[in-house]
Amino acid sequence: MNKAWIYVALTCLFELIWVYGFNTATTWWQWVMVLVIIFIDFHFLPKACKSLPTGTVYAVFAGVGTIGTVLMDVFLFGGSFNPSMILFVSLIVIGVIGLNLADNTTEEKKSSKGAA
Repeated sequence: MNKAWIYVALTCLFELIWVYGFNTATTWWQWVMVLVIIFIDFHFLPKACKSLPTGTVYAVFAGVGTIGTVLMDVFLFGGSFNPSMILFVSLIVIGVIGLNLADNTTEEKKSSKGAA
C-alpha cells in the first residue's frame, strides 16, 4: 500500500473523530480536543496530496466523511435512514470508486508512456 493512501486513511479517520466531537463536545477542553484533532487531520491531508491527485484525495476524504457522518447520525445519534438516503450514499460510493479507477488508469498511461 502506498504511503499516501495511509495518509488518506488517517485524514478520513480524524475527520470522523472531529465530526463526532462536534456532536458530543460540551466543555471547553472537549472543544480544544476537537480543534487539536482538526489540526492533526489537516496535517495529513496535504501529505496525501503530495503523491496522489488532489481531486482523488478530496473525493475520498469528502466521500468517507459524508458516509461516516450519515452512519454516525443514524447509529449513534438516533437519526433516521430511508431508501433515498441509501440511494444517494450509494452514488457517493460509486463516484469515489469511479474517480479512483479513473485516476489509476491515468497513472498507468503516464507510466507506460515514460517506459517507451
